[in-house]
Amino acid sequence: MRTTTVLATALTAAAALTLSACGGGEDSQSVAEVSAGPTKAATVLDKPFDKPDLVLTDTHGKKFDLIEETKGRPTLLYFGYTHCPDACPLTMSNIAIAVRQLSPAEQKQLRVVFVTSDPQQDTPERLGAWLSQNDKSFIGLTGDFDTIQAGARTLGIYLDKPKKEHGTWVSSHSAQVLAYSPKDGKAHALYGEDTTAGEYAKDLPKIIKGRNP
Repeated sequence: MRTTTVLATALTAAAALTLSACGGGEDSQSVAEVSAGPTKAATVLDKPFDKPDLVLTDTHGKKFDLIEETKGRPTLLYFGYTHCPDACPLTMSNIAIAVRQLSPAEQKQLRVVFVTSDPQQDTPERLGAWLSQNDKSFIGLTGDFDTIQAGARTLGIYLDKPKKEHGTWVSSHSAQVLAYSPKDGKAHALYGEDTTAGEYAKDLPKIIKGRNP
């Protein structure tokens, strides 16, 4: 595997990855070591990320402690918003297609968590309806924007406060999916917005077993 050192603009360790097409953003100052094979969808992190300490509200209006609720579970974590015109719906659709190719036992183990970057618009009800179009098992979380933003920053993920432009709410955000191992609860790999359903389907069984893709 080749190893590179990158200065991330949105997510530490996202060498060739950019903010989603939902908008632009500012540079961060984090540096991380990453390893990735040139033909692999996943970027494998030399220094895995811990889960952010986030206690938010799920689509049923109940408190959801991200660390506790996903403890010992393979977990995919993504920050986005339901009004996103492109990256977010495509990413969640691709993951949903891949999940349907897993065995029932594998599906039961996996947690897919979508944290909104636009809590003002994304109520629990809207999040639930939007996510259920892809997979009813997907977990949607909303809450205070500053809390969400602070949690994202622990991962080097950039989130811009939503604003209205030409009558439409927009939210610039990093468009990467973090894959957490059930063995140590750390993210050992991340995926960009161009990752296909087939690539997720190939890697998810390994992630579920706690192996690097």
